[in-house]
Amino acid sequence: MTITGPTGATGLGQDQAAATEGTIGRRGFLGFVLGGATLVAAAPFLEAPPAAADGIPTVPQPAEIYDLNDFLTHIALPTSQLVTITIDDDGGASFALPRAEVGQGITTSTAMIIAEELDLPLEKVRVSLAPARPELLFNQLTGGSNTTISTYTPVRVAAAVARGALLDAAARLLGDNVDQLVTKAGGIVEAPDGRQVTYAELTVDAAVTQDRAVEVQLPDRPAGRVVGTPQNRVDARDAVTGRKQYATDLQVENAWPTMVCRAPTLNGTLRSVDNLDAVRGMPGVSHVAELDFGVAIRARTFGQCIDAVRAVEAQWADGPVAGESDETVLRGLQASQLPLPRLPSLPLLARTINHDVTFYFRSNSPMDTNSAVADVRSDRAEIWSALKSPVVAQAAIAEAVGLPVDEVTVNVVQGGGSFGRRLFFDGALEAARISKAMGVPVKLMWHRADDARAGRVHPMCTSRIRTVLVGDEVVAFQQSLTSIETDFRHGLGDALTAFAADLPTGLGNLGFSETVFLLTQEVPYDFGAVVQTLMEVDQRFNTGSMRNIYSPDVRAASELVVDRIAATVSKDPYEFRRSHARSPRVAAVLDKVAEEGGWGRAMEPGTAQGIAIHKEYKGATACLVEIDCRPETVGREVRDAVTGPRVTKVVFAVDAGLVINPRGLEAQMQGGINDGIALALTSSLHLRDGHFLEASWDNYFYTRQWNTPPQVEVHVMPSDSPQPGGAGEAGVAATFAAVACAYARATGTTPTHFPINHREPLAFEPKPFVPPIPPSPTNGLRLTY
Repeated sequence: MTITGPTGATGLGQDQAAATEGTIGRRGFLGFVLGGATLVAAAPFLEAPPAAADGIPTVPQPAEIYDLNDFLTHIALPTSQLVTITIDDDGGASFALPRAEVGQGITTSTAMIIAEELDLPLEKVRVSLAPARPELLFNQLTGGSNTTISTYTPVRVAAAVARGALLDAAARLLGDNVDQLVTKAGGIVEAPDGRQVTYAELTVDAAVTQDRAVEVQLPDRPAGRVVGTPQNRVDARDAVTGRKQYATDLQVENAWPTMVCRAPTLNGTLRSVDNLDAVRGMPGVSHVAELDFGVAIRARTFGQCIDAVRAVEAQWADGPVAGESDETVLRGLQASQLPLPRLPSLPLLARTINHDVTFYFRSNSPMDTNSAVADVRSDRAEIWSALKSPVVAQAAIAEAVGLPVDEVTVNVVQGGGSFGRRLFFDGALEAARISKAMGVPVKLMWHRADDARAGRVHPMCTSRIRTVLVGDEVVAFQQSLTSIETDFRHGLGDALTAFAADLPTGLGNLGFSETVFLLTQEVPYDFGAVVQTLMEVDQRFNTGSMRNIYSPDVRAASELVVDRIAATVSKDPYEFRRSHARSPRVAAVLDKVAEEGGWGRAMEPGTAQGIAIHKEYKGATACLVEIDCRPETVGREVRDAVTGPRVTKVVFAVDAGLVINPRGLEAQMQGGINDGIALALTSSLHLRDGHFLEASWDNYFYTRQWNTPPQVEVHVMPSDSPQPGGAGEAGVAATFAAVACAYARATGTTPTHFPINHREPLAFEPKPFVPPIPPSPTNGLRLTY
């Protein structure tokens, strides 16, 4: 809720007040001090795009006017006042973030925002993850790189309310007016005569018995004491020393390791087990349960679980894609492609450029496999898992175990990698069903083979593009994406929209996918009449919103065609993009990578530069890469490795608006760069006879050390924007597209499928499907180097 606030007392410290005088404006907000024994404080918005230079002006696309982040931010607003910050007895601040930390660094960036507003050192701000809170309608979904965009202002307001309450309490204690007091970093309030009182001494005095609304004033931009300074992640030491707690690290009483024996074909179901008693009698095994998705085994150790899973002799019903392969699925997609829109009568000299591209299935390949702890009793249940839509998970688990929703507690645990798949709660739901069936707590872990073969994947799709040139001008750009269905049945993170997305016949899910596509995709060039469409067709696969959802495929196909257009009109690829860019922010990042990367320098035959742009998440990105496709590089040998073309240099520029943590943003871009390289060159799943062949990281070829560019530069662009943009997914699309363009220039062949190596002979020996997982490794030390 926004109000016009007073211009008098601000409650800002002297440094902040000085920094915010003059050109920096202020906005007024309404917050709340909540009733209780200690101080608890609880908690407006957006911009529009411009136009550009050469080319036939393009009517703004929907995503340029109102994008997915606007949508996610606005629907979260009504419950943003339920975001609270508590001042603890030691003077530090605590905040339960209603989002999931899966490695993207939001606990650090959120702590920085609070530290800035409260004048606290970063180490005195403790950010945990909130459990499922159904009252946070639409406000507990982690997706679309939207966390900081949507929580930035509510968190600032809550912190400012807390700070104001502390100053009020200090004024009463010190006998001074509030506007004479200043806060100092470290949690101290000081009067003009030098008398001081700490936050720890004030927290009880600042508390109120009844909720009270208060006005606060916020400068448009923070003073920059913490926000905007490079910070290491608050959990970095725990992560690298093994102290960080993931789901399988939790010590929940009597929750023993548990794993599942799954069907040989994707989504096959269990008919019967031939040797149930023998499995039950194996060392360490305490419980065995037969469920439709497989045979669950609980034992003293995960190693004993693996041994027992491998010993299961079962009869299975085939899954819905039994017998299918890449080729048959691709033929189905091609048969479902709709005709591109008819073009009006074209001038005689009009030229068309067409290009079709296939993108194969890809895995999320996370560090942290699906896992969850579940303790389901007759009258209650408690779950622990890394969840990006915990409210939907809570409702689904309650239904599955036959309990009221309010008797199911769902705790959100930090996860190691997500890339969209933890929008679903497959592991948590399975764990709950297993615990109910066994009658004991369980600690479920998916094997890496389960993750690759039965987990969520990025759908296979095709992209068709047709462009029309009259003279040297592009007058029409049409792109049609035909895809295996992307599953959005988590809805907007609440039970109602999840139910709507799961309506029969798939029409509910189709509505979500079309909306997401419409609100994320745009052609960032003046190309006359622009049309982008999506057709989703096949619901039989386990899919999800893998990092950046539609954008990497859409942008890679588009930028390949942009290069072809530039060549057709005899223009340099960079200059052509620059002259047709619709956004000054896009033009600026493009200029940056061209300058820093030495665009246009002479290259050896078989090597080349590629350049590409992307606009999403309230920001803009550009990438310049250099690739080496010479035989001596493509054919180099590395033990148990896929080599192929190597990206030797990446120069990346990102304008993400107001940057909270530049170091975190740079790290996010580096991760996205490696994702983009993998999507272009090596990363895919092969479907044969109804199952994916890959079964672990040793044969799923995400970008490896030997494929990582020796030179990577990330440039964070300065921005006057008062609002932060998204970061988690912003590095992928431009990199994928730049690598694709570089490969085309180096080889003289525009690719028609990705990743480049997908149709080459397999570089690994597929692991068996029966048993479904390999034995526990016993040679780890010998392979350590």
